[in-house]
Parts: sequence; C-alpha cells; structure tokens
Amino acid sequence: MRFMLIMQGTASGWDSMCQWKPEEIQAHIGFMIKLRDELKDGGELVMAEGLDIPRNTKVVTAKRVDQPTVFDGPFPESKEFLAGFWVVEVPTEKRACEIAARASTAPGPGGKPLAFPIEVRQVMCAPVVEG
Repeated sequence: MRFMLIMQGTASGWDSMCQWKPEEIQAHIGFMIKLRDELKDGGELVMAEGLDIPRNTKVVTAKRVDQPTVFDGPFPESKEFLAGFWVVEVPTEKRACEIAARASTAPGPGGKPLAFPIEVRQVMCAPVVEG
C-alpha cells in the first residue's frame, strides 16, 4: 500500500524558523535526512521532497490550455500550507501513521519536537484497462 504523508506548515511557523539558531536548523535538517535514509534503506521510501517557501507559490487555473490564469499564492487568508511530503510503500496504514508520528517529532528550537501535523492519505491506483 502506498501512502502520502503530507507535512503541513503555517506562515507563523515558517517565519519563526528565521529566529532559530544555526545548530537548531542543522539538527532539524539532520533529523529529516536520517529519517529519509532509514526509510530508503528499509525499502519503504518511494520519494520525499520539501517544497519552496509559500510566497513563491503560484496557483494556475485554465479553461483552455493556451490561456492560463496565474495567481500568486497561497492566498493571504490561508493559515496552512503544504511544506513537504513523503510517499511511502508500507504494508499497513498503521505503519504509515508510525512514520508520520516520527516525522512530526522533528526537533525545533531547543530540540523540542515541533509536533507539526502530517496528513496520511492512501495513494489510490487506477484500475488496469486492457486494450
């Protein structure tokens, strides 16, 4: 079973990272790299990516492919945004939740776990169409 673990962030949380000490940033990044490597070595990691800062986000809508409307995003009223994600292949939803819980404990200022929310959603597959 494949699951996407969607790391949520907030604008205030993102902005507060500018106040972190360099060693706190290194601890946080080191934690994420270690988790990625352990999942990869265990054969559970399909992919993982962090995403660019929210102010660089674009939202695109179109009624025709040659006439897109591009907005800066996320919208100002948004309180949360997608900060990054993992796609894991694990035998059960329980295992996906265990990985999400571990990721949520990533250290922040003073080494305290950030306890940020991570949405766990199964990646669905389309039925095979024979032709």
